[in-house]
Amino acid sequence: MALPDFLIAGVPKAGTTALHAALTGHPELFLPQVKEPKFFLSDGPPPARGGPGDVQTYQEHVWRLSDYEALFAPAPPGARLGEATPFYLHDLASHERIKALVPSARMIVLLRDPVDRAHSNWTHLWNAGLEPEADFLTACRAEPGRVAAGWAAFWHYVGLGRYGAQVRHLYEHFPREQVLLLRYKDLKDQPAATLDRVCEFLGVRTGVLTAVPRENVNRHVVEDNGLNQVLRFLLRSGGTFGHRFPVPLRLAARGPLLTLLHRKTGNRPVTTPEERAALLPLFAEDIALLTEVTGESYDDWLSVDRHAAPR
Repeated sequence: MALPDFLIAGVPKAGTTALHAALTGHPELFLPQVKEPKFFLSDGPPPARGGPGDVQTYQEHVWRLSDYEALFAPAPPGARLGEATPFYLHDLASHERIKALVPSARMIVLLRDPVDRAHSNWTHLWNAGLEPEADFLTACRAEPGRVAAGWAAFWHYVGLGRYGAQVRHLYEHFPREQVLLLRYKDLKDQPAATLDRVCEFLGVRTGVLTAVPRENVNRHVVEDNGLNQVLRFLLRSGGTFGHRFPVPLRLAARGPLLTLLHRKTGNRPVTTPEERAALLPLFAEDIALLTEVTGESYDDWLSVDRHAAPR
C-alpha cells in the first residue's frame, strides 16, 4: 500500500505550490503530479455545492483510497512519498483522518502573516473572476455568510489565517518532532537554507535543492470595469450561462474568458495600512495563541504600518 511519508499541510497562499515544485527536484523524494489531491478533507465524496467555482474544484478531489494510492505508484523504490494539500491544517477533522491512516507522517506547515495571506487569497480569486466583491475588506466581512452557505475553505479569508488554534489541534494529534513550522518569508528570502531544513526534517540529503520556483504569483489586480464584470459573471456561472451546458464545455470556456480578463497587467498588490488596521483585531488573539503554542514570537505580524511584502 503506497501512502505518503510526509504532507505539506498548510497554508494556502504561503508558498506551498513553490515548495511542492522545489521538492520534486530531489532524487530521494517523490511527489505526484497532482498537487492538492485533498484526500484527507473528506470521508467520502466531496460536497456537491459551494461558492463560485467550488463544484468544479470538488470534481478534482481524489477521495477514493485506491485512486489516492495510485498517485504514488510511479515512485521509484526507496523514495520518500509526499503530497501538498495546504487545507489540511485548517480542516481539523483531517488531523484525525491523517492520524488514523498514516500516523507516522511528517507535516510541513508554511505560515504567512495572516492579513497578507488573506489579501493574497482574495487577489487570487478576484483575478480568477470568481470573487464577486471588488473590495477586499467587504469580501472579508462577507465570510460568515459564505461559510454558512457552504462555500469551500479557500473563501475563508480570515478563518484560514487563525493558525494558533489549528496548530494547537495538530499538536494534540502528532508529536512536535513530526511537525515542521516554516515561515513564508524564509522560503522566499532564504530558499537554500529553508529547503535544507525541509530535507533534514524528511531525512534526505541536504545541499541538493538551492532555489524555489516562482509559482502561483498574483502579479496584478484585475480592473473592475464593465467588460470585466460581464467576464466575471460568465466565470462565476461556470464559463457559460449557468448549467445549461455540459461541464466539459463550461470548463473549456474558462481559458478564453480568463485570457480576456487578464488582458492588462499592472503592479503586484500589497496590503495597505488601512486594511491591516481593520483586520488585525480579528487575528491578534490567535497570534498570541500561536506564540504560546509554538514558543516562537510572531509579533512582527502585529504591525499596522510595516511595509507588506509583494504578493
